[in-house]
Amino acid sequence: MSTTALDRLYELLPVVHRQRDTERGHPLRDLLRVIGEQVQVVEDDIARMYENWFIETCDDWVVPYLGDLVGYQVTNDLAPRRDVANYVRAHRRRGTVSLLELLAADTSGLPARAVEFFSLLARTQSLDHLNPDRGRFADLRDHDALDLIDTPFDRMTHTADIRHVTAKRTRGHHNIPSAAAYLWRLRAYSITRAPAYYVQRGGGYYFYTFNVLGNDAPLVTKPVRESDLSSIAGERNVPMPIRRHALLGHPEDYYGPGKSFTIWYDDREEPVPVEDIVAADLSSWKYRPPAGKVAVDPKLGRFAVAHDRGVGMTVSYHYGFTGDVGAGEYARTLTQPRDAVVYRVGPDEQFTTIRDALDKWEQDNQRHAVVEIADSGVYSENIDVEIAEESSLQLRAANRTRPVITVLDRHPSRGESLHVILRKKARFTLDGIVVAGRPVHVEGDGDTPPEGTRVVIRRCTLVPGWTIDQHCHPSRPTEASLDLRNLTGKVTIDHTITGSINVTNETEEAEPLRIDVRDTILDATANELEAVLGPGPSYAWAKLRITRTTVFGTIFTHAIELGENSIFGGEVRVARRQIGCIRFCWVPPGSRTPRRYHCQPDLVDEKNKQDNEQKELERLRVAPRFDSVRFGSPTYARLALDCADEIAQGADDESEMGAFHENKLPQRIASLRVRLDDSTPAGMETGIIYAD
Repeated sequence: MSTTALDRLYELLPVVHRQRDTERGHPLRDLLRVIGEQVQVVEDDIARMYENWFIETCDDWVVPYLGDLVGYQVTNDLAPRRDVANYVRAHRRRGTVSLLELLAADTSGLPARAVEFFSLLARTQSLDHLNPDRGRFADLRDHDALDLIDTPFDRMTHTADIRHVTAKRTRGHHNIPSAAAYLWRLRAYSITRAPAYYVQRGGGYYFYTFNVLGNDAPLVTKPVRESDLSSIAGERNVPMPIRRHALLGHPEDYYGPGKSFTIWYDDREEPVPVEDIVAADLSSWKYRPPAGKVAVDPKLGRFAVAHDRGVGMTVSYHYGFTGDVGAGEYARTLTQPRDAVVYRVGPDEQFTTIRDALDKWEQDNQRHAVVEIADSGVYSENIDVEIAEESSLQLRAANRTRPVITVLDRHPSRGESLHVILRKKARFTLDGIVVAGRPVHVEGDGDTPPEGTRVVIRRCTLVPGWTIDQHCHPSRPTEASLDLRNLTGKVTIDHTITGSINVTNETEEAEPLRIDVRDTILDATANELEAVLGPGPSYAWAKLRITRTTVFGTIFTHAIELGENSIFGGEVRVARRQIGCIRFCWVPPGSRTPRRYHCQPDLVDEKNKQDNEQKELERLRVAPRFDSVRFGSPTYARLALDCADEIAQGADDESEMGAFHENKLPQRIASLRVRLDDSTPAGMETGIIYAD
């Protein structure tokens, strides 16, 4: 509070009293300043109370109370401000299909499309009341309509299905009282001006994949917001994979700057014109595009070009994934030491290579440095850096970029890596970067592990198996992606996708390395392989904290201080069981762990301890199931729809176990179920169906 504001009560006094107060050393002024502070607190509280009357300006803790005043039923701790604000408006539009779609999007936070199934039922047309837009018989020449059968955009006629659309196991669809809210769990993530991956050349034709790692992945539509709230979402309004027939019929809806994907020749500033884009099936790489055209297969994320100029290709596109785990062009909070010097790397920046920026840092002799990559390009260089005592280095991506560092094996007699050496109290941070080709190797300087070192790997992707082929199979499934050697202190792995972690300590004097893994996918490429291990088949000299993490592989470690809300796909073996706790996790039978609380399959084993046959059946029932376990797939590490509720809602807050715990999908769907039941007219029912 300023001095003028503090003295406002004092200024109200007559001048004669202020003069006398000045003669006595201002005791009255000081008293009124104390009173003025409390008056200001009361006034601020009154002003805040007025702001709390309105859903747009109220504090977060007030949202459930305002919702209760208008009859909004809170089903869990999630009370979306937007959902509460629209609740009264929704009641006025109750019974309309656009309201169901709006409720689904607002409450679940997922893109949605509402469908009234009675409009797709077979019926006899009346000559007096023609309905040409109703469901019709299949036209075998209409390839676009055939491509959409049994999707949220189905236009074909269906016979009646008397099963309930809200049934959990045997859901029906097309019936007179049935409607559905289709939800897309995948999100559309962008890649901007990145090089395409050159696959092969044949007969003067060049073949590429959009993904720079070389794997097939469908292109996803960049969702466009609907202009009218009363309209129903179309294919361009949701993040669904782009269909070949859709691209063939309307390429201008998907192609071009600011749209779903764009392609450039490296020797041209302007992108390939939309009239030169041809939709094609490149599943066998046999299609040959016409001269001057670019054939695109959006289903596989491939394209082919006929040219003989020997130039590269650059692309922007959107891909699908379940959440903000791993490197990506999403918003991140960037932090750094106050006196750190930032060296920016990029095509239009001061440095064009990471090595040049590191050399400049060493030349400047700065304690703290940040090497920031300003684009989503590929940097094929070997990085070998040493961080001095009490110094720090951040190697990070700029906000909303996703660069790729490809470490090449240039020396046949030795294995290359992204190599970092830490001295005493040195810190290294890797943030927002994809590392492929070889592992990240971090080690302490000297024979004795240096004290107080700190390593942070945040929102990165250390490709499991180093590289992947077009079918997402790893090239080196048994190799580690992160190699930690002779370190003390702490290693933090946050919101990251990584392969195996190898921990080696050549002395027995140091304390075990503390490794904190959270909101991460730790993937050894198979549950039978080691995800965390020491040299050879021995235990890692490490204390682990694993929270909200999905692990594919076995873990052999000295101790686990805490395992929480996680899925351990392979066997867990801990040398020191006396310390630590594992809670609300899936732990495979036969594991050796510290004490466990509310874990699976322990709970089902306890219920069926007298019946061994039933126990085995229950273990199989509650075992985690995933849509895909291959890195590079859009549904990678996502729990399958038929996964048991004990896993899908088995966390301590009734969310799902594993890396996508923070999506809070079970809570959102529970809230949506209540909203839909409240807004569906009597005699009808609205089901929730996942479109992906």
